[in-house]
Amino acid sequence: MSQVWRAFSRGIGRHASALALLLALVAWVAPALAAAKIERVVSPGGIEAWLVRDATVPLVAVEFAFKGGSSQDPADKPGVANMITALLDEGAGELDAAAFQERMEQSALELRFSDDRDHFRGSLRTLSERRDEAFELLRLALMAPRFDADAVERIRVQILAELRRSATNPNDIASKAWWAAAFPGHPYGRPDKGTLESVAQIKPDDLRTYTRNVFAREHLKVAVVGDIDAAAVGAMLDHVFGGLPAQAQLAAVPYALPTGLGHRTVIELDVPQAVVSLGGIGLPRKHPDFITAYVVNHILGGGSFTARLYQEVREKRGLAYGVSTHLYPLERSALLSGWTAVRADRTGEAVDLIEAEFRGMAENGPTEEELAKAKDYLKGSYALRFDTSTKIAAQLVQIQVDDLGIDYIERRNRLIDGVTLDDARRVAKSLLSTGLLVVVVGKPKGMTSTAPRG
Repeated sequence: MSQVWRAFSRGIGRHASALALLLALVAWVAPALAAAKIERVVSPGGIEAWLVRDATVPLVAVEFAFKGGSSQDPADKPGVANMITALLDEGAGELDAAAFQERMEQSALELRFSDDRDHFRGSLRTLSERRDEAFELLRLALMAPRFDADAVERIRVQILAELRRSATNPNDIASKAWWAAAFPGHPYGRPDKGTLESVAQIKPDDLRTYTRNVFAREHLKVAVVGDIDAAAVGAMLDHVFGGLPAQAQLAAVPYALPTGLGHRTVIELDVPQAVVSLGGIGLPRKHPDFITAYVVNHILGGGSFTARLYQEVREKRGLAYGVSTHLYPLERSALLSGWTAVRADRTGEAVDLIEAEFRGMAENGPTEEELAKAKDYLKGSYALRFDTSTKIAAQLVQIQVDDLGIDYIERRNRLIDGVTLDDARRVAKSLLSTGLLVVVVGKPKGMTSTAPRG
């Protein structure tokens, strides 16, 4: 699930003060934005966005997502989407890379692109007084990326260097091996950043084909936050996105569940700690039991200091610095995944303990006290997702991607309150009884590779 973000950070020169102001404004946004009204804006051309207005700071933030992501990479050339994220600000239209970057600098504009397995995402931050120039540069990046040979080769060299480093990074090795084992022959099983061999073969035509197929209005989700009104948002939507194709040309991605459950794979690597990547079957985001599963996962390993795995693995036994699990719903699958880095001499003990905690939660579910504490934490911490314009816009796009409804923020805590102890125990049993695929990278003691159960 790693993302490649490339923020504008080059050549601040004579425009340093403007850029510094922009970054300061990004970090300071009125907390009232989180509770502000969300407006549904439809442009004259029929493109929809969600808007939260705030005129207290002269800043506009735009987030957007196209359906696609690395799952739309050619089967023999994984890494295309990842390369595009690094190239969209390397020249567009009549502007070569240097000219494009100069215009970004003059506008104190922050422009970022990223991809995950299901979506290609973008993010724009600009001072409101310079928004027209910012919107024009974004339009050019999406509509007319140049993919000049020199820029492509420069970015290729950078990506290849990153891939060489990742080839010795235990976290990257474990993640790649887990996805490959869980989804063999499936787009989700491909390395999302590509390989040394595939990245070397990517041509500008591959990049152009991807953008033509994926950058379309059909599945576009947009959120805007800041000092801008609905009329200006509508004009921006048509200007930036209106020239894109109406329909995407997406390759079919079959539905698949992770395979190899009950299997342990050990990959030898001479590193101080053993990295453990694990996962099993989760729930789709719109499944009626998803919120209950979300609460159950928080109790089991959701990242807080009170989670069972944290208490048992770290606090009581000192086997790891951290351990966590999370629900990971995809467009065409659903996962419950986890990670830890443990003492090599006690790796087997740690993995056995993690699996025992899964079984214990499946058999008995949470306690009433655990459920009450989890609800309080999950409700109280939700506001932290809305303390900057960046976070607000990103949350609004994700809610649209998940098709949860424009009133989800208002309903969300009530849904958590509605989870009963019986619900939690029922969902824990179904969610945590399917087994785990475990990949360990390092020199673990007490562990060997095993075959899947049954």
